[in-house]
Amino acid sequence: MPPKVRCRQIQDQDLDPIADLLTEGFPDRSRKYWTSGLARLQTRIIPEDTPRYGYMLECDGQPVGVLLLIFTGTGEGEAPRFNVSSWYVRPDFRGQASLLVSLALRRKAAVYLNTSPAPATLPLLDAMGFKSLSRGQFLSIPALSRSISTARIVRIEADSPQGDYPDAVEFELLRAHVAQDCISLVVRDGPNRVPFVFLKRDIRYSPAGVLQLAYCRDTGDFARYAGVIGRYMLKTGRLLAICDANGPPPGLVGRYFEGKSPKYFKGPAAPRMNDLAFTEAVVFGP
Repeated sequence: MPPKVRCRQIQDQDLDPIADLLTEGFPDRSRKYWTSGLARLQTRIIPEDTPRYGYMLECDGQPVGVLLLIFTGTGEGEAPRFNVSSWYVRPDFRGQASLLVSLALRRKAAVYLNTSPAPATLPLLDAMGFKSLSRGQFLSIPALSRSISTARIVRIEADSPQGDYPDAVEFELLRAHVAQDCISLVVRDGPNRVPFVFLKRDIRYSPAGVLQLAYCRDTGDFARYAGVIGRYMLKTGRLLAICDANGPPPGLVGRYFEGKSPKYFKGPAAPRMNDLAFTEAVVFGP
């Protein structure tokens, strides 16, 4: 009899063999990298009808394929958003790999974001209806940008009170990312409260520490307040900042790298660029 293969949601009891499978499929990542990230997904509060981890291919009770589907949020009046991540199927079962994709992407109204596609998968993304969101990245020295004298930086901690911050949901996002070892900042500029989340990055051959923009309302906000953010960053020993871009953003000093870490989306509307909140880079680490 041929082996019985089926596709289903990943459940809590599957996490150990799924971590083994991911370690097999992505040997540059340690098993602890996967177990730590899956443990974070296990404790997240998500809508009832939402997959917690994603989907797996199962053959005779053993996982042979995996596609993580990370719920990243639903804004007011917006479609649910998911990060499609870590797609791996053992060679003998590659013929059934499309089952994972068809099940994971079946929500027509949802927005799907792929933040780390392997170059070999780009033709597949195109065939699945994914479109380009950002074509490259910009490496900036924010401290060299013009500073706004009225702007002040407030660093958010995991237990910071909301105070006069106007949006409770967004403020909780800032605090939640601190718990994921990110840096959350709010720029106070008169009555304005402008949020930012940065991932800590270590880049080979970089002479100074690097941050990656992981959340903002608009990339233009980062360009506007880059000077004051950059001067604050210097106090933490970090000189450089990375952001996704389709060219050199006006107001930033640095260099644009076409083709570096492109990002793709599928859905009724493009997500915001440089909104990586709760994506794999945050949950599992850069």
